[in-house]
Amino acid sequence: MKAAVLYERRQPLIVQEVELIDPGPRDVLVRFVASGVCHSDLSHWQRDTWSPLPLILGHEASGIVDQVGTQVSRVKPGDHVIIAFGNKCGECAYCRRGEPYLCTPEDPAKNISLRAHARRNSTTVYGFIGVGSFAEATVVPESNCVPIATSVPLEPACLIACGVSTGVGAVINVAHVQPGSSVVVIGAGGVGLNVIQGAHLAGAARIIAVDINPQKLDLAQQFGATHGVNSSADDVAGRIRQLTGGLGADYAFEVIGLPQTIRQAYETVRKGGAAIVVGVATEDAAVQFSAPDLMRSGKRILGCNAGGVRPDIDFPLIIDLWQAGRLQIEELISQRFALDQINEALIALQQGKVTRGILAFA
Repeated sequence: MKAAVLYERRQPLIVQEVELIDPGPRDVLVRFVASGVCHSDLSHWQRDTWSPLPLILGHEASGIVDQVGTQVSRVKPGDHVIIAFGNKCGECAYCRRGEPYLCTPEDPAKNISLRAHARRNSTTVYGFIGVGSFAEATVVPESNCVPIATSVPLEPACLIACGVSTGVGAVINVAHVQPGSSVVVIGAGGVGLNVIQGAHLAGAARIIAVDINPQKLDLAQQFGATHGVNSSADDVAGRIRQLTGGLGADYAFEVIGLPQTIRQAYETVRKGGAAIVVGVATEDAAVQFSAPDLMRSGKRILGCNAGGVRPDIDFPLIIDLWQAGRLQIEELISQRFALDQINEALIALQQGKVTRGILAFA
């Protein structure tokens, strides 16, 4: 099969033939129909991260089951699926608690990010977070496959795997935003727009988008933002206090992954408010807070791992909301690329030229 392989950080991906591993007894071979190009993929291309090389990036994907292992029971060839990225072992303490987004396999050999995904001659090639969707196909455990109705369009559905579910989940699952509340979203990119959608869905009265790009602020209003603040020109904390009666917001979502914007989220919430860290920072990033201020203000700092999503529950729920007209998903796609254009897609994302680009295989 064809795959875009990353051999060296910050260098172009090489589209070439690789040999996909054979499915094990509980594995599923999925032919991709679409894959989103997400900022997390860009981060692992640009940064020196934990992900092993050579690597097939991509983790936000949908497709059609082509082959199943001998012990697979939840899907069959021909089924349409959204792939849930990362470990979903079903056995660890976190999976048993209903927190699969924190899955930590007790046996390190079951970490799907570190198992062989494909081969190029004698070289082992890995799949990013166990998916590797910048390729024509993948092999994943059956627990990572969420079947969906064949009537659901697979191209936009790929975005449910990460961008949509992370953004909406941050609001619904992690922050539990209350109706009538005020919400700040710092970063109006692909995930940030879905935080905005989630806040609108939750009934927030004020949804304030913060970004340095005026075009993104305009787009944010189409997804439910009531106000926009240009952080390159405005005093963000001061402007948000103006918009919230002088108190600050009830919730502030940081969706960039920079220490300064994480700190900004904390500064923009009122006493008793919550700052939610959604963005993926570098491994050595640190943010300082005053312990006495944290105690006296009653503010909360919440980590948000993949929107706190339980794929088997939340993916179908998101599809129902989408089909009922309560969420916009197709509108997030601003450009389609072929696999051979993957480097163009990453650069377009890096330069802020796309809301969400997708690789379209069908």
